Amino acid sequence: MKKSLKTILFLTFLSLMFSCNDKKEHEKDIIQNPPNIIYVLTDDLGYGDIGAFNSNGKIKTPNIDQLAADGIKFTDAHTSSAVCTPTRYGILTGRYNWRSPIKNGVLTGVSKALIPNSRTTVASLLKKQGYEPGFIGKWHLGWDWALKQGDSVGGTGWNADDYDNIDFSKPIKNGPKELGFTYSYGHSGSLDMAPYVYVQNGMPTVIPDSVTVNKGKYSWWREGPTGSDFVHEDVTPNFFKKSFSYIEQKATSDQPFFLYLALPSPHTPILPTEEWQGESGLNPYADFMMQIDHYMGQLLQTVEEAGIAENTIIIFTSDNGCSPQANFKVLAEKGHNPSAIYRGHKADIFEGGHRVPFIVKWPKHIKPNSSSDKTICTTDLLATVAELTNTALKDSEGEDSYSMVPLFSSESVNNYSREATVHHSINGSFAIRKGKWKMIFCPDSGGWSDPKPNSELAKTLPKYQLYNLEEDPEEANNLFKVNPEIAKELNSLMVSTIKNGRSTEGENQQNDAPMNAKVWNEIERFGLLNKK
Repeated sequence: MKKSLKTILFLTFLSLMFSCNDKKEHEKDIIQNPPNIIYVLTDDLGYGDIGAFNSNGKIKTPNIDQLAADGIKFTDAHTSSAVCTPTRYGILTGRYNWRSPIKNGVLTGVSKALIPNSRTTVASLLKKQGYEPGFIGKWHLGWDWALKQGDSVGGTGWNADDYDNIDFSKPIKNGPKELGFTYSYGHSGSLDMAPYVYVQNGMPTVIPDSVTVNKGKYSWWREGPTGSDFVHEDVTPNFFKKSFSYIEQKATSDQPFFLYLALPSPHTPILPTEEWQGESGLNPYADFMMQIDHYMGQLLQTVEEAGIAENTIIIFTSDNGCSPQANFKVLAEKGHNPSAIYRGHKADIFEGGHRVPFIVKWPKHIKPNSSSDKTICTTDLLATVAELTNTALKDSEGEDSYSMVPLFSSESVNNYSREATVHHSINGSFAIRKGKWKMIFCPDSGGWSDPKPNSELAKTLPKYQLYNLEEDPEEANNLFKVNPEIAKELNSLMVSTIKNGRSTEGENQQNDAPMNAKVWNEIERFGLLNKK
């Protein structure tokens, strides 16, 4: 029997009414029962290194695969940069790194603090909302070491004698504590960057009394001062064990907690412990990945046994694509590609540089076996926790952050508002993505893969690249010359995103430092040539 128009309209009205009521109850529940949040950031882990994201992958990751099965996996997730420091800046601030003084490259273990204490971070926002924010792991955002004399460390951190002026008997300044973390334990740079010293709550745990260096093929690290409690092979297990203790302790509190667990692995030095060596049948990198998966299983078990799993958000991702230090050639011979079907790897403007696995588990509000192909970025954490805590962001906060909360449910997915996403490579090259289209403002990889910047091959290529990722996810067919209108639209969007100091809605903001002149000139040059 056909329903009358009145009946259809009435049923539609009821459906909308109940939907609105459900949404209000949902929001009310989150505010009254704020979730714990655990953000696990791996280092140099590729999109194709997790089984749930790469059916052709050869590395066994059963625990992370189960995490994806228990929650939602994002298949179009991106880091804000193709290297470490810039992505970490974006995660904590909700802002693209190139708005800050870091326009390319990364910091070292002796670099000064990158994030001003006045800038809102995920930790400082959550702290104001009654959370206990904790940091464990690799910081790599700079902090100010105490000095024996003067106001400079005396080096850049790349050389063996750049640490002589550091006074390890005194506390650091402008570190995690000043950015909102009530507990912190970690080291300053990557695991191949000295000084190799743990710093807990602002104070070095020991004064380094030795100098270590390793020049192994997979396991190398730079020469530098090393604390007696700092054993490179044990750093990843140590951080996981610290996180287990932190979770167990905070689970007994009435306060919700935020744990930012920033692993230094599987970045170099690639150091699977003895029981994992050879387990993958591929190479040490794959062994190391399996070890990380094992500890992720223990972390998930810790959350379960603490009785807090139902209302704990667990996020798992990587800070950029896989590094060539993993030895792509050997892995390929065994049938594994850390970048899956995507072009390039860490440092590159191509997808392999910044497309990463991204998983969110939240049993109370996310259905198992969910999947989203919406484009998200690691800058989105700040706006997400702001919505979860019913906090309104100021115009000067989270300028490039979009809440992912609408994507946690199919009923609210249309409320997700990200229009475009900017990508950034190690040498400061830009790309902008909108829908299926991606425009790259350089002729090369912008990083370490071919065609390398300034190479003879790069000089023969068009100055810009345009790809239809829906039809060409491998970025093999440059459509720049045959789609001038799309290129003009994306260029205009790139220019406004830079000039406005934000990509979200709100009052325009100032970038902290002028743009890299060469990169900016290329973007402006395109616009000037195509004003017709």
